[in-house]
Amino acid sequence: MIREVFMPALSSTMTEGKIVSWVKAPGDRVEKGETVVIVESDKADMDVESFHEGILAAIVVEAGGSAPVGEAIALLAETEAEIAAAQQQAASKASSAPVPSAPTPDTAVEPAPGPEHNGGSAPRSGRVVVSPRARKLAKDLKVDLASLQGSGPHGRIVAQDVERAAGQPVSPGGPAAFIPAPIPPAAVPAAPAPLPTAASSAPLGQLVPFNTLQQAVIRNMNASLAVPTFHVSYPIITDALDALYQQIKSKGVTMTGLLAKAVAVTLQRHPLLNATYTDQGLQYRPNINVAVAVAMDGGGLITPVLQNADQQDIYSLSRTWRDLVDRSRTKQLKPEEYSSGTFTLSNLGMFGVSNFDAILPPGQGSILAIGGARPTVVATADGLLGVKRQMQVNITCDHRIIYGADAAAFLKDLAEVIETNPQSLTL
Repeated sequence: MIREVFMPALSSTMTEGKIVSWVKAPGDRVEKGETVVIVESDKADMDVESFHEGILAAIVVEAGGSAPVGEAIALLAETEAEIAAAQQQAASKASSAPVPSAPTPDTAVEPAPGPEHNGGSAPRSGRVVVSPRARKLAKDLKVDLASLQGSGPHGRIVAQDVERAAGQPVSPGGPAAFIPAPIPPAAVPAAPAPLPTAASSAPLGQLVPFNTLQQAVIRNMNASLAVPTFHVSYPIITDALDALYQQIKSKGVTMTGLLAKAVAVTLQRHPLLNATYTDQGLQYRPNINVAVAVAMDGGGLITPVLQNADQQDIYSLSRTWRDLVDRSRTKQLKPEEYSSGTFTLSNLGMFGVSNFDAILPPGQGSILAIGGARPTVVATADGLLGVKRQMQVNITCDHRIIYGADAAAFLKDLAEVIETNPQSLTL
């Protein structure tokens, strides 16, 4: 039987994927659960593993090429006798370029689950799902699979779960999981030449195609144009926050962590600013997940998410942030780590920007733009003039669900936390 390997949907927003590299070559035998190809989705490079065993007979989309989700990118033959027929079929597909069809149950690649299925929830059937490598490790290390709680999507037991149970060093990833998973640093393919930027002095007149990440940003920004928004500005004195930062930065605390924590704590008192618009009504969120915009090398941006930021202490939050940034630079984030934000921060203060307006991300009700703190002459509480460090924050809100008074009240309380009680952020 000849099976088609389809371009999988690696995230809920992915419509097209780019082949980064083929791990297997035509003629190679492929085992069930083995990595076949590395695909660039919207904002991450992901391993794609085989759902069947067989022989990789032909590659339809070569490395560097792109294909819509659901389109065949390779053919898998069950026997050597079928290889010639598969190669003819691949040549026919390449020449005719048919309209992409939806994946069928006979696909050779298991697509990634949507964001609502990511995490450790068990499969609906109730049965325990184990990756092939995890099953082999469990046998070698004499670990009872029935006693394990899977950390993979749908509650799937992966190799790392077995290693933890056996007290072994946990491997950093790789083809352990039975579904597309972020590739480990060691498996990152040679990066293509970076896109020209202003710093690299691109030749005048050169046309540089958008990469996959930039295309995703473009789609999101175009979608934002359909939302009626408004902006509210507020000055915040940062002297107390700056002093706190100097006291605890040696413990690994970052200013981004402090700002995210301050926003998360304030959102507890203003859940409307953490909500989102739907056609059915106002959707309040059960969690406060603060996304922070990060510029990517080569163009585009990504928004790593500090999940449940209001419930984490500032030290854990800062460690999590450093890890997210490091992995975002090498495109190692999982979809839920950059697409689950409920409120976004965009901080350009480190570039000397005094104030700016941010564009509202799709699916969120608010985004806060943070300018740099600088010495400013202000009136003190006793009516005198003094020099204080002041930053300007501008919030952009969806006017369908949030009104000016709501945004102003949020900013007032945020300023109170930062100006008068920043120590509360360390509790």
